[in-house]
Amino acid sequence: MAFDTSGIRLKPCVDLFSTEASRQDAGLEKIREIPLDQLIPFKDHPFKVIDDESMMDTVQSIREHGILLPLIARPMPDGKYEIVSGHRRSHAGKLAGLETVPVIVRELDDDAAVILMVDSNLQRENILPSERAFAFKMKLEAMKHQGQRADLTSGQVGQKLKWSVAMVANQSGDSIKQVQRYIRLTELLPELLDLVDERKFAFNSAVEVSYLNPEEQGWLAETIDSEQSTPSLSQAQRLKRFSQDGKLTEDMVLAIMSEQKKPETERVVLQSRQISQYFSPSATPKEMETSILSMLDTAKEWRSYFPEDSTLDDVNRRMRKVLEGMKRTKSRAPER
Repeated sequence: MAFDTSGIRLKPCVDLFSTEASRQDAGLEKIREIPLDQLIPFKDHPFKVIDDESMMDTVQSIREHGILLPLIARPMPDGKYEIVSGHRRSHAGKLAGLETVPVIVRELDDDAAVILMVDSNLQRENILPSERAFAFKMKLEAMKHQGQRADLTSGQVGQKLKWSVAMVANQSGDSIKQVQRYIRLTELLPELLDLVDERKFAFNSAVEVSYLNPEEQGWLAETIDSEQSTPSLSQAQRLKRFSQDGKLTEDMVLAIMSEQKKPETERVVLQSRQISQYFSPSATPKEMETSILSMLDTAKEWRSYFPEDSTLDDVNRRMRKVLEGMKRTKSRAPER
């Protein structure tokens, strides 16, 4: 009996004899060694790559152990790869003399790439306020784009925006209000934002100033430079109020910033559980307070023994002389 085999198509030999494991492996991401000159930084990424002490430590670690955590990059139309995660490792690799670095190549659209770039960098310690501010803003914009629909009403769009901010806050560990305040910093002029990064401009005051328009912020930047002083929270709030009322002028900025600053009163509160371990169980709060003030007075007296430029060796020598004097005095004292 003859069979018609004209409709049968046999798979290539390589497919017939490939294992299930190899077929699965073909779909997995693999680590590739990619030349550093084929890697480009992520467009407009907000995280600064600085040759500081931390970078030098990373360079030394790479020289000794190599890059242990691969970079993540996505392929670009020109054949190069855009770094999504690992800008510091890439730079440290260059400084360490590497020609190639391990990279996981991943296909990502623009929004997914932004979200991954932000999330991977926010895990770092010592992130500058400006870095966090622009990272939050970029991630929020990307989340708004994802699943964007043209048929949503203005109310639905507003609800989606609130949901996106809540998601950013939840994933970063910050409150919704704090995320919104960080994003406000992106409205500052670069020279003012630099002062926030340098801890010369208080965060809360900077948030208030971010509501000034660019021209008004320019007046303030010039005044800060001439007065060598940044606005207190109360001054920043007044600047914001005058700006919103349309009454802020360059002369008014100078007048407000030239005022004698009222000291920002801060309370120092010590919980009883924090200090009770240093006192007997029977000590009352008033007795604890008296003892603490007495010890502070003693410390103040001791500090007067040493010039402000005293080194630790100076202090040690002085302390030894005092202790030797106390010992001699005690040895000469008559017994009772």
